[in-house]
Amino acid sequence: MPIPIAKHALDKLNSADSRFNLDISGVAGFFGGDVAVSAMGTIHLYRGRRWLGWYNSPGSYDIAKSYGVLCKSRIWDGLYPGVNVDPAVLFGLNHKTGPAYRGVHSGTAMARTGHIGYLLAEECKDLNPVHTAVGRVSSTVTVTVVDLNAVPVEYDVHPVIADRFATYLALVPISTTLAASILSVIVAGDWYSFGLILFGALVSGSSCIIIGSAKLQLRRPEPAPTSPPGDGILGADSSNIIVLLGPEHATNIVTKGGFHLHFGGEPQYNMIGICALFLTIQFLAQLLIIPVGTLFGQLMFLASLAASWLYTAFLSSIDRESLQRAIVNAQVLRDPPKLKYSLGTRTMGAVFALLVLRDSFEGKP
Repeated sequence: MPIPIAKHALDKLNSADSRFNLDISGVAGFFGGDVAVSAMGTIHLYRGRRWLGWYNSPGSYDIAKSYGVLCKSRIWDGLYPGVNVDPAVLFGLNHKTGPAYRGVHSGTAMARTGHIGYLLAEECKDLNPVHTAVGRVSSTVTVTVVDLNAVPVEYDVHPVIADRFATYLALVPISTTLAASILSVIVAGDWYSFGLILFGALVSGSSCIIIGSAKLQLRRPEPAPTSPPGDGILGADSSNIIVLLGPEHATNIVTKGGFHLHFGGEPQYNMIGICALFLTIQFLAQLLIIPVGTLFGQLMFLASLAASWLYTAFLSSIDRESLQRAIVNAQVLRDPPKLKYSLGTRTMGAVFALLVLRDSFEGKP
């Protein structure tokens, strides 16, 4: 009869020894890897982000492989081969090249500046002109005057951004992970899926705490006490000129400064290596244990991964460069006045920039 046959098939599917499973063990450690690595890059920019990683994060193998290269020893180099790079470069905090700079008082000539110079140049490009010069127009040139005189001589910079929405949104994958682990035991008695989901949350949360423990700092060379003013031209390109006005210590931030991540245990970074090792163990455990679990437990594991992937996708969608620009503008340069002018020809732009610098020689604002 059709009804008994259907009931028998359903009982067989739901039985603990059913051979049917989703076979997701081969992709669990790789699913969402790029998104998870990109999301980890925001951990030093948000206040409190390091404490909100208690969810079954996807892409454990990719995260381990990406950050394991920070460690410097034969053991870690063997487990995670690759070029040892500076942490700030790896996290995308000090990897851009800025435009050329020439100081009018000191005669300093730099073919390129650092990451801070790049961020300031991009910030100036997005400004709207406050005045457009009348006259002939052949090749429009913009001149942005940036006043850095309010930048303090000594300060301790730990730039972070507070975002309550990102903080509260982390409760979604955390609660989903917890609910999935509990339901896998209550509904299906699947202790394998229960342990694997919680183990993933513990590894992810511990990794976020350790990787996010680095202090984000600003490094710049200290000028000599007798250094002349740092006024000069930051040439973004032929159509965008930036005039910097201010003391040498302030322009040094723009031309030679950069972000630095200070980890405990430098320069070996053994704690990062331990995090990468546990992430690798998590990946291997997923390969071995997921097929043993019940169908319902596998569904719960997949649900926890899906919720975590959506959250990490949100974090990776955030423009980290915009966050860095906001940090530089508000917390490093202390909201310097920036006035942008549009001129019709390159000659007019060059003359206007020189006139602004001439006034700086005469001590005029």
